[in-house]
Amino acid sequence: MAVVMVVEDEDQVRVLAESYLQEHGHQTRSASTVPEALALLDSGKPIDVLFTGIGLKGDIHTGLELAKEAREQRPDLKVLYTTGQGVTDGMRALSWRASLFSPNLTPLTNC
Repeated sequence: MAVVMVVEDEDQVRVLAESYLQEHGHQTRSASTVPEALALLDSGKPIDVLFTGIGLKGDIHTGLELAKEAREQRPDLKVLYTTGQGVTDGMRALSWRASLFSPNLTPLTNC
């Protein structure tokens, strides 16, 4: 199974995502902020998938920027973007080129 890093600023959503993933056999690491997520990436511990909200702490592009930096550090890292909002053209432009969008534009995924 995969090691999934869950980056979500809403505690209830993060805990729910972690619980669900763990129930399905995945290991999780979690962060509620970008600095916490970057520290986990810098730790060298295995991470197969980055599961991140597109907007964190009120900044609608923070998760996209995190994913870009994470992929620069770990080019084989898979990314799953989540959002409770619609995906804008600006979000598409900031996502890395291999991203996939669902037909209704949410969620935005690449796994």
